[in-house]
Amino acid sequence: METVQVEIFGQVYSIKGMAEPDHIKTLAAYVDTKMKEIQKGTGTVDPHRVAILAALTIAEELHRARDHSHEIESSAEQAVQRLLKITEGTTG
Repeated sequence: METVQVEIFGQVYSIKGMAEPDHIKTLAAYVDTKMKEIQKGTGTVDPHRVAILAALTIAEELHRARDHSHEIESSAEQAVQRLLKITEGTTG
């Protein structure tokens, strides 16, 4: 495991992880951007409050992405089932 230094919302953190250092930096930059957006949008200066609001925002994004992924999987499964019915009708 390699230690990577990142800066989030003005604080430097040393992060150890199994992921590639560039990936960790990308994630940290994303969190930093979200926190800055929230601070700008709300005017909140308390870093803990900004962090909680950013975490909730990112969690909402994750849930929307998961829901979208499930919709795509369901749609693909339905399409496969329709194709199977069509091909069964032509080969039988």
